[in-house]
Amino acid sequence: MIGLVGLGAIGAPIGESLLALGGGLVVTDARAEVADEWRAKGATFAASAAEVADAAEIVFASLPTPAVVRDVATGASGIVDGKRVEVFVDLSTTGASTARQVAEALTTRGLAYLDAPVSGGVAGARARTLTVMAAGTAETFARVRPLLESFGKNVVHVGPDPGQGQTAKLLNNLLSATAMVATSEALAVGVLNGLRPETLLEIFNSSSGRNTATLDKFPTHVLPRTFDAGFRLDLMAKDVELCLAEARELHAPMVVGALVQQLWTLASRCVDDPAADHTRIVELFESWFGVRVQSTSLS
Repeated sequence: MIGLVGLGAIGAPIGESLLALGGGLVVTDARAEVADEWRAKGATFAASAAEVADAAEIVFASLPTPAVVRDVATGASGIVDGKRVEVFVDLSTTGASTARQVAEALTTRGLAYLDAPVSGGVAGARARTLTVMAAGTAETFARVRPLLESFGKNVVHVGPDPGQGQTAKLLNNLLSATAMVATSEALAVGVLNGLRPETLLEIFNSSSGRNTATLDKFPTHVLPRTFDAGFRLDLMAKDVELCLAEARELHAPMVVGALVQQLWTLASRCVDDPAADHTRIVELFESWFGVRVQSTSLS
């Protein structure tokens, strides 16, 4: 039996991948209203993380914030109280400090821990092509790897120490966040100068300016104004801040990263919608320059 805590945008398709392996899946989520849906899929729905850990030897978690992860792992009715669990695998993005705290709390109780954040978004989770950045002992990684490969196309063992997976993920997200803000600014200035955004993207994507934002996020989610890439703006702001916090702990000044962090924090304040997709950061630059970066067919 496998366990999973968290059935959100990323957790749900991961749960479906684990369920497809056979052998049984027990799940839980803060939203009790999803229970019937998951029972219909063939999973067992538990009332708490502790109940999941009572039933499964390996328990995964896909959760939104460090505080939620700490509570699920080590709080009342958490994983640490489970009677059957042997390995806890955290797929969330929490930062190295939280990963180390959780690892220490669990290992002192005899549980193995794998810090294994994922990248690839909702689309990658649905296509089972996520990148998994796993940190933990070689033995724990080898035990869990076949399960990770059910939803991860690229499963990388980044190192033996809890927190190393988090560092790799946060640096990746910082680069993604940087591409998004730089592309937003460039396209907004281009539109201000009378250029079609489609023309600019064609040029960028056949030249040295191409990046994840120019290749996918702008043509697919920004220009059509759908803003549905599947990752919330406030979560991107959280991840960038976690990355900068780690750098500060290491006394490593991230000059470019600090500016990127300020822009995402500003956007999270200015876009008045807690569910806003992260691609809506373009609206910050649009408001500054008085333009709209959209498909010319919508003009």
